[in-house]
Amino acid sequence: MRTYLVGGAVRDALLGLPPGDRDFVVVGATPEAMIEAGFRAVGRDFPVFLHPQTGEEYALARTERKSGRGYRGFVVHADPSVTLEDDLRRRDFTINAIAQDEHGALVDPFGGARDLQARVLRHVSEAFVEDPLRVLRAARFMARLAPLGFSVAPETMALMRQMAASGELAELTPERVWQELRRALASARPSAFLRTLHDCGALGAVLPEVEALYGVPQRADYHPEVDTGVHVEMVCDVAALLAPGDDVIGFAALVHDLGKALTPAHVLPKHLGHEHAGVAPVQALCARLRVPNEHRELAVAACREHLNVHRFDELRARTVHELIARCDGFRRPQRIRQLAIVCECDKRGRAGLQDRPYPQGARLVAALEAALAVRAAEIAQGLSGPEVGEAIRRARIAAIAAATGKG
Repeated sequence: MRTYLVGGAVRDALLGLPPGDRDFVVVGATPEAMIEAGFRAVGRDFPVFLHPQTGEEYALARTERKSGRGYRGFVVHADPSVTLEDDLRRRDFTINAIAQDEHGALVDPFGGARDLQARVLRHVSEAFVEDPLRVLRAARFMARLAPLGFSVAPETMALMRQMAASGELAELTPERVWQELRRALASARPSAFLRTLHDCGALGAVLPEVEALYGVPQRADYHPEVDTGVHVEMVCDVAALLAPGDDVIGFAALVHDLGKALTPAHVLPKHLGHEHAGVAPVQALCARLRVPNEHRELAVAACREHLNVHRFDELRARTVHELIARCDGFRRPQRIRQLAIVCECDKRGRAGLQDRPYPQGARLVAALEAALAVRAAEIAQGLSGPEVGEAIRRARIAAIAAATGKG
C-alpha cells in the first residue's frame, strides 16, 4: 500500500499559492485494508476514506469508464491492480494530475509541472470530452489562474467547443452549474470564466441571459467599451477587486444589466428602461439555477436600482427613503451597503473609467446611517396604528435630508 498527495495541493504548492485542502490517493489497497487501518469510509460513488487522526481524504486509486450521458454516467473501478498512472490519467487537467510521494518526489507522467511553468491549462487525455462538467471547471480554473498568466491550450479549447456543440452541457444539474459559477465569481478574475465559456460556445448553454449581452451595443459616451458583454466582464472584475471573495456582490454585478439584451434593435444603442426590463430575466435565472435568496434579493435590487443610485445627487430625500425601503434596507441595512458596492462596480467597469471615484455609494450609505439613527420608540410615543409608521417615515426622511443636504 502506497500513499501519494495529489491534485490541488501539489499544484498550488508548485505555484507558490497558499495551501488548501490536501487529498491523497492510495495505491495497492482494498476497502477492507483501509478500514482495518482505522480509516472511516465516506465515499458514496467510489472508495473514499477519512484519516482517523487528520480527517483528510484518502481515495483508492481508480479508473472511470463512460457509461451514459452527462457527468454522472460513469462506471468506477477501484482495486489493488489500479496503478497511480491509471488514476492520474482519469483527471481533467495535467496541472491536476501530479502526485507527490512521502519523500516529496513528484510523479508527473503527463507533464503537469511543465504546463505549470508554461502557464497552460491542458487536458490530460481524450477522455476529457466524456464529462461536460469539465468545460465549466476549465472556465472556473481560468477565473482563478488567469491573473498568473494562464491560458487554455488550443487543443483543449477545441475539445471544449466540441463538447459545447454536442449539447451535453444541458445534462448538468442546476446545483453543479451554480457551484462552479459561485466559485468563479469569488475568484480573482471572473471575466476569464465568462470569456472562456463564451469563446468555446458554452456560455449560452448555462447562462443564456448573459450570453445574450455579447454584441449588444451601448452608447460610447457612457460605455467606451461599447459591447455590453465586455462591460459585464469588467464589472465582475471590479467586484472581485472591491469585494474579493464575495460571490453575493459578484452575482449581482454579473446580472445587473440583463435587461439590455431585451432592448429593441431600433432603440439601440440607448437602453431606456433596461433596469426594469432586467428584473424578469434575473428572477428567471435565479429560479433555474436555484440561486440562494440572499444572492437573488441583492441581484434584483441592483438590477432595478442601479440607475437611481448613479443619479443619487438628483434624488430628493423622500425618494432616497423610498429606494432604501424598496430594498428592505431598514430591516437589512447590509443590503444597502452591498448595493452601493455593486453600483460602484457598474460605474467603474467601463473602459478607461476603472479608477473614477464613485461618491454616490458613500452618500447612499450615509443616508442609510442617518435614517437608522432615528429612535423609533421615541418617535412613536403617544401615537398608535398607522400614525406610528408615518411618523417614523417623516423622521427618517428629515434625517436623510439633514445628512445629505437634500430637500
